[in-house]
Amino acid sequence: MTTELRRLRNYINGEFKDAADGRTIDIVNPATGEAYATSPLSGQADVDAAMDAAAAAFPAWRDTTPAERQKVLLKIADAFEERAEDLIAAESENTGKPLGLTRTEEIPPMVDQIRFFAGAARMLEGRSAGEYMEGMTSIIRREPVGVCAQVAPWNYPMMMAVWKFAPALAAGNTVVLKPSDTTPASTVLMAEIIGAIVPKGVFNVVCGDRETGRAMVEHPTPAMASITGSVRAGMQVAASAAKDVKRVHLELGGKAPVVVFEDTDIDKAVEDISVAGFFNAGQDCTAATRVLVHESIHDEFVSALAKAAAETKTGAPDDEDVLYGPLNNANQLKQVTGFVDRLPAHAKVEAGGHRVGDKGYFYAPTVVSGLKQDDEMIQNEVFGPVITVQSFSDEAQALEWANGVEYALASSVWTKDHSRAMRMSKSLDFGCVWINTHIPLVAEMPHGGFKKSGYGKDLSSYGFDDYTRIKHVMTSLDG
Repeated sequence: MTTELRRLRNYINGEFKDAADGRTIDIVNPATGEAYATSPLSGQADVDAAMDAAAAAFPAWRDTTPAERQKVLLKIADAFEERAEDLIAAESENTGKPLGLTRTEEIPPMVDQIRFFAGAARMLEGRSAGEYMEGMTSIIRREPVGVCAQVAPWNYPMMMAVWKFAPALAAGNTVVLKPSDTTPASTVLMAEIIGAIVPKGVFNVVCGDRETGRAMVEHPTPAMASITGSVRAGMQVAASAAKDVKRVHLELGGKAPVVVFEDTDIDKAVEDISVAGFFNAGQDCTAATRVLVHESIHDEFVSALAKAAAETKTGAPDDEDVLYGPLNNANQLKQVTGFVDRLPAHAKVEAGGHRVGDKGYFYAPTVVSGLKQDDEMIQNEVFGPVITVQSFSDEAQALEWANGVEYALASSVWTKDHSRAMRMSKSLDFGCVWINTHIPLVAEMPHGGFKKSGYGKDLSSYGFDDYTRIKHVMTSLDG
C-alpha cells in the first residue's frame, strides 16, 4: 500500500501556493530514510512573485512605528509558544531530532530571541543630534534596508529561521525566506503562524533547491542577502550579490578548537565537551569537535572521552534516552563516513566510527586521536558526531594549532588559570571564546565569525543593526 505524501506549499503574499510550474521534490524523514512529504521546487516565477509581494508590502511595513512592530513580534512569540507541539513535531520530522530535546532546547530560546528583537525594535541608536558645523544641525536616521532574501540551513531549520526573520522584521524590512531543500516543513508551518499576524507580503516562504536560492540572491529586488550554510555556498552568494552591490550577511562553517590545559577538571570537561560535540549529531558550526589537550593529561582525557562517547546514545525521536538523532540526509551520512574511512594510518578511532543500524542516517558517537595538524579531519568541517583529540606541549603551540584553520567562528578554553584564560581569549582568532564551557548562546550576545566563517552577526543588538542602514540628515539653521 502506498502512503500519500503530505503536500507542502510556498507562502507568497499571504497565500499558500504550489510552484508555478508544478515541480516538487520529496522530503525524507532522516530517522526512517523514507519520504513523508513533497515540497515545491520553486523557479524564477515563484521567486519573482515573492519578491514582488515583499517589495509591495515594504513601504507600509517600513512606516509602522517600532512599538507596532514590537507588538507584532510579541504576538508571533506567543503564537509559537501556543503551537509549540506542532512546531516540535514538524521539526522532528524534518530532522529526526529527539522530541524532548527539541521541546526544551529549541522552543524556549526561539521564543526568547523573538521577544528580544521585539524589544530591539524600540532601541534604535545613533549619534546625538547637534551642530557639528556652525549654522548646521545634523541628525542620524536608522532605517530598514528593504527586502531581505534569506536562506536558512538544515541543521536548525526553526531556530535559524528565527535568527533571520526576527531582526529583519523588527527593523522594518520585509522577508523572502528559503528553507533548506531537505527541511522545509517547520518553516512552512511558521509561515502559517506568522501569516495570521503580519500584513500580507511582509513574510514570504519560497521552497526549493540551491538554484532557487541562487535566483533569490541574484534577483534585483532584495537589498540584502543573508545565508547560513557552507563556505562554498557563502562564497557563491557573495559573488552573486556583488553584481548589484547587495548587502551580504554570511554565517558559514566552523571548526571550533577546544583547548584543555593541564589544570582542568577532567571529569567536568569531558562531560561538557562530549555533550557540546555530539549534540544535534555534531551538526552545529560551533560544535566542540576539535579538542586540543595538554600532553600531561592527554591519555587520561582521551580514555575518559572515549568512555563518554560509548555511553552516549543516538536513536529515534521518541526515545527519551538519546542525546541526538540521525544525520540530516543521505549525503551527510556519506560525508561523515568518508572522513572516517579516509583517516590516515597514524590516527586511531577510540570510539564509534560506524553507522548505527540500517534504517535512517544514524552515526555512532566517535572519538579520533593521533591526528596531525594538517590532516583532513583537523582542517575541514566534518559536521557529524565526531570529536578529534590532539596533544599539545605548551600554550604557544596550543594557540598556533587552534588558530591554524580557515574557520573562525567559535572556540573554548579550559583552565583554572585566569591570566592564561585572558591571554588565550585575546589571541584566539574566533568570533566567540567560551571559558570553561562550550556552546551556550544568549539573545543579548552576538554570534558570528571571522575568516571563512563569514561576516555579520546574528542575535544581539549587533545582529539587529545588520538589518538597518544609516542616513545623515543636515539642515541649515538659517533656512
